[in-house]
Amino acid sequence: MTGRVSSGIPGLDELIEGGFVKNSINLVSGATGTGKSIFGLQYIWHGLQNGENGVYISLEQEPENIFDDVRGFGWRFDQYIEEKKCIIEYLPSWKLEELPVVVTEKINEIKAKRFVLDTLTLVASRLDKIAIRAEISEFLSQLKKSDVTSLLLSEIPEGTKTLSRFGIEEFLADSIVILHYLEFAAGGVPRSLTIRKMRRTDHGTDIYPLSITKNGLVIKK
Repeated sequence: MTGRVSSGIPGLDELIEGGFVKNSINLVSGATGTGKSIFGLQYIWHGLQNGENGVYISLEQEPENIFDDVRGFGWRFDQYIEEKKCIIEYLPSWKLEELPVVVTEKINEIKAKRFVLDTLTLVASRLDKIAIRAEISEFLSQLKKSDVTSLLLSEIPEGTKTLSRFGIEEFLADSIVILHYLEFAAGGVPRSLTIRKMRRTDHGTDIYPLSITKNGLVIKK
């Protein structure tokens, strides 16, 4: 049986045979305000509660701002960072060329089992259009060798039907989870989630209402 890594999102694991495939690359796409960053941080937080160290690399926010954003959920990352079980780091855009090296170092430093990049969109936007597929493919191959189960967050334009910003990320990822805002309003809830693909998984194919609660994201069916 394929090993699984729990998403930490109540209601999602049962739709994907118990969780993400171990050591897989998972693309979480959505427009602004759909809950992508919360999804990624909740994934890391859940792992910490179950003895799995995690690395979260943000290309958009300083750690202090991230901590402020999730404090309302009761997620206190400080202790885990002090215990060297978690790394939440901001990488400025002018240092993006260092991303592969930084990611590998941080994962190895704390023997992480979970990794989140927020966002892949900013990485790809800096790459030469001709070389973009090869460079992203090389980066993902490196993640696979690091023995982590990864979430790559990706921004997509509002109101489009695309799965990612550049149209190639979805072909390289093992799974695609798309977060929506108002497109479907499933169950009267403004946010919703669909699972576009997940290799080696008999996954749900419906549109699932997604709510932001006091404890984080929850799928309500």
